[in-house]
Parts: sequence; C-alpha cells; structure tokens
Amino acid sequence: MILEFEDEEFNSRLARYRDELQNLYFELYGQESANNFDEFVSMLHEAYSARNDDLREWDDAKSINPEWYAGNDILGMMLYVNCFAENLKGVLKHLDYIEECGVNYLHLMPLLKSPKGKSDGGYAVSDFRAVQPSLGSMKDLFNLAKKCHEKGISLCLDFVMNHTSEDHDWAKRARAGEKEFQDKYFFYDDWEIPNQFEKTMPQVFPTTAPGNFTYLEDINKIVMTTFYPYQWDLNYANPKVFCDMTANMLYLCNQGIDIIRLDAVPYIWKTLNTNCRNLPEVHKLVRIMRIACSIVCPGVLLLGEVVMEPSKVTPYFGSLQSPECHMLYNVTTMASTWHTVAAKDTRLLRNQLDKVFNLPKEYVFLNYLRCHDDIGWGLDYDFLRNFGIDEADHKKFLNDYFRGLIFDSDSRGELYNDDERLRDARLCGTTASLCGLEVKNNKDAFNLDVTLHAFLFTQTGIPVIYSGDELGQLNNYKYHDSVIKEINEDSRYLHRGKFDWDAAAKRAKNKLFIAIMRLAKIRSEHEVFCNQADTWTIETHNNNILGIGRFYKNAKLIALFNFSRSEQVIYLDDNQLDFSENYVNLFNKLYRNKKYKFTREDLKQGIKLEPCGFAWLLAEK
Repeated sequence: MILEFEDEEFNSRLARYRDELQNLYFELYGQESANNFDEFVSMLHEAYSARNDDLREWDDAKSINPEWYAGNDILGMMLYVNCFAENLKGVLKHLDYIEECGVNYLHLMPLLKSPKGKSDGGYAVSDFRAVQPSLGSMKDLFNLAKKCHEKGISLCLDFVMNHTSEDHDWAKRARAGEKEFQDKYFFYDDWEIPNQFEKTMPQVFPTTAPGNFTYLEDINKIVMTTFYPYQWDLNYANPKVFCDMTANMLYLCNQGIDIIRLDAVPYIWKTLNTNCRNLPEVHKLVRIMRIACSIVCPGVLLLGEVVMEPSKVTPYFGSLQSPECHMLYNVTTMASTWHTVAAKDTRLLRNQLDKVFNLPKEYVFLNYLRCHDDIGWGLDYDFLRNFGIDEADHKKFLNDYFRGLIFDSDSRGELYNDDERLRDARLCGTTASLCGLEVKNNKDAFNLDVTLHAFLFTQTGIPVIYSGDELGQLNNYKYHDSVIKEINEDSRYLHRGKFDWDAAAKRAKNKLFIAIMRLAKIRSEHEVFCNQADTWTIETHNNNILGIGRFYKNAKLIALFNFSRSEQVIYLDDNQLDFSENYVNLFNKLYRNKKYKFTREDLKQGIKLEPCGFAWLLAEK
C-alpha cells in the first residue's frame, strides 16, 4: 500500500525519492519490514507538518542556490556555549561579535541534555529533545536560530547517533528489564558473543576505556559500549531505532538547525566478524537520512564526522546520483599541516593536497587547524617511509615537538590518551600555544599563526575557526584544578577554556585578530577562493615552501607558504607565471609600508618570504 497525504508538496517530494527510499530500506530490513517502512514515511510526514513557515521560506531561499555553502564567502566558527557565553541567551547577546568576525556558519558544540560527570563533553546524550538545563532551553535554541537566520548565519549542531547516555529513558527502561528497550541496544546474557566481537573490533580508547563492552553488575547483563562505559551503542539493525533517531534529528532541524553534524557516523552499524566500521549498511543509512532531509527540510545539510584514513572518508560523499553527506571534515590535511610545522618539510602536505585537489569539485570539505578534539597523527606513513621515517618514532617526535621538548620548538601542548606500549599518543593545545605564542615577543610564532590561517583560507572548502583562535587565546592550564574528574583527567580541556572577553574588548589593537579578519575579508571578496576554482600544487623546488595555485573566471592566485624559521626566496618560472604581466600581493596591499605590486619579471627575480611568512599573489586578465 502506498501512503498518500493531504500535503501536495510533501507527496511531490516523497514521490521523487520513494522508490530509492523503499529499496534502501528493504535492503537493510527486508521485505517483511513493510509496516516499519510505512511508519518511517508517516514519521517523515509528521516532521514535515511540524516545520514552520519561516523555516520553509529559509528552505526555499537556499533551494534557489543549492551550492550556497560552496562559495568563498562562507566562514565558520565552532564554540562551546558555556565557554563562549555561559548559555544560549549569552550567545544571542554576543551575536554581533560573531557577525563582526565575518562568521556565517556557527557550530554549537554538543548542548543537549547529558549527565554531569558522565557526558564526554556532551556526547553522552540523555535526551535528544532537551537542552542541558544550565545552557538554557529548546525555546532558547529556537530563538537563537531565528536570530541567526535574520543575520544570514546558518547554525550547526552535533547529532550523536551512535549511542545514548546510560541515563537516557531508553537505557533506563532497558536496565529495568523491558525487552523492547533492550532490543534498542546490544544486550547479552554472557560473554560468548561479545568475545567474538572483540576478536575483530578495534578499541577506540584502549587506554582510558579499554574494550567494547561493559558488564552491568546490577542486572547481570553485558552491553556494547564502543566509546565509554556510560555510552550505550544503539542497534540500528532494529528499524525502530533508526525511525526514532531520524525523528530526533528532524526535530532538531525544526528548531532551526541548518547543519546536522553526524557524530562518529562510521560506527553506527555493527556486524559480527567485521571491524564494525564503515560497513555498507552505514552508507545506506546515511543516504536515507539525506533523503529524509530532502523531503522534510531541503535547506538542511549533513556534515559527516569521519575520522579515518582518506580512502575511508570520501565514500561518505556518496555518488552524484546518490549523494550522502553534503560536507566532510578534512582530517588528514589538518594533521599533515601540523606535521609540516614540526618537520618544516612540505612534501607530505603537498602529496595530501594533490589528492584532495583531484577530487570532484562537488565535494565540499570542512577545513580547520584544530577543533574541540585532540590532534591524532593519522598521517600517510606509507608515503613518509619513502624518506626513512618510522611511524612510532615520528609520532614521538611530533608529540615532543609540540610539547616544547625539541630544542628549536616554542610550542606548548599536552598529550592525550598516552599509551606507552602502543606509542600512539595524540596531542592537545590551542593554535596560538602550538605555534609558540606563549613565548613572549615571538615574531616567528605570530607569523606562523597568521600563515596557518592564510593556508586554511586557501584550501578548497569551508574554513572553520575554533572560537578564541582569532584572538590568539592560549592554553587553559586551569583545567587541572577542576573538581570534576571528567575534566581534570581529560587534556582536551586544555584547549576548551573560557572565551577571553577582556581580550575581545581590546581586539581593535590585537594584531593577530586584525590579520585574521583581513584574511577572511580578502577571501570573501575574491571568487578565486570558491569551491569551483581549479586548484593545484606548485613546484617550488624548496621543501620548506608550499605552493598552491587557484584559477577561476580569469583570475589566478599563487599562494606561497614558508614553513621555515628563516627567510626563504622562491623563483617562479614562465610556466608558473604565464598569465599576466602584473601581480598583487593581496595581504601586503593592506600595508602601506610593504611592497605589494609585482611584474612577472619581479617575481622571476625571486620572491622573499619572511620566516614563517606567506604571500597571496593575484593576477587578473
């Protein structure tokens, strides 16, 4: 039976996707799940009906330019609500500052209800339809979203779909013995099947949360807990779980959320005798979620958090015929960037960029220097072995460098999940502290911070700044003094400090803030930075210098980045300059005391780059 609804627009959208939607659903749950499929479609109609007129207008406006998020005018910022402004009303109060920063993509870190002390930074959700009381209410979130839309700002929110908190109502009822709710998770009476899973299922946190299962002594049951013991994995092989979680996602969309960040998406389908990551069923689930948004809220985007090697990342874009995520994190470039800072050798980064630049232009990456999480050294070690680099030794070198333990390093950071046996520790720290700005009057550190942001803005995709980095905020060592165990034992709180509003009040005299805002403004004014531009790496014949070329609509940009702590000179040949007689250094143009106009002959005589400096050279026909 084909369900029909009174809403003509809904019926039209459903008809467009119905065959694919039904085929994918039956591939996951079998032909016998027809009743479940009807329930899923009815749930979509309910979510569609609940979407208000303002949000439907917002959908229509974005539908006019469906690639709106791939332009050169998009700038993102991510922040924790409590760190930035105490609560949601505080964020609303400070929207003018966010707008002043040129931000039109605002990512609010997890803010849904979660238990104190067992929240994993908000990633252990106990209610997907309630805001953490200390941060406000769902009405506050709705009001913030509405005000953001008035200012042209799109709002992003994490959707933690792999698991719930053990305090979630489903988990409580499962713990109380209700079979219907135990079936929403992975419950076992003994260790036979869990032990089989463990044979092929890697551990996420082998040091701080070893194993993938937790024994519940009070009910003599075992439950799957891939991340932490208080985060119970959901069983997406149960169609009711998928229906209910998709309904929760669409509920958030109807509160005004424009970008749904699918947290830990590779983990959401579990099958015995596999590694339980990136399974084919995951891609079918994500495709269905994309279709659900296209039917209910077509202005909403899906951002996939896929912290995997590059070969595992790009499949989450799907295909042009069956797209999955609109955007993905550019994790490998981020890690390769910090490798380049320490090694002062751009060959790995250039190799990584060559792969990214060769991908279809429809692929939109979210680029960043750092985020709320640690920096993991998931580098291309097959490539690095060509230069005699051993993986374990190199990871130790990187971690020593960014803790200031190497003689030429002013960086200051801390380890995360240090495992002496595996030698696989990750790293924490703010961008400014990792660049060396804790050492006063450090010009190279200042130049490096600016250059890294210039590189961030040169990449294809959406640049996202972590709140506070625009002011050069340093590490927060006070987290060690927290009385909350979850915080004082988690070094990621080193870079999750309170936003420095005193520093923000003095931003007009903050040289780093001024420089980063100028970079953002330049990028927004020149279409050569858009996602549709042709991009390539430039042979600089100098491993200290990274070169990137961009071309769009008769404009050509040559971007050069010096990762050395000494002045470098680069010589470009006719092939690299075969475009125009005149070039302008876009950034230096803003400084009257620095030369910014160059002829081709000037550039062939050599371009000087300051220690840790950069140049944006633009030519137009």
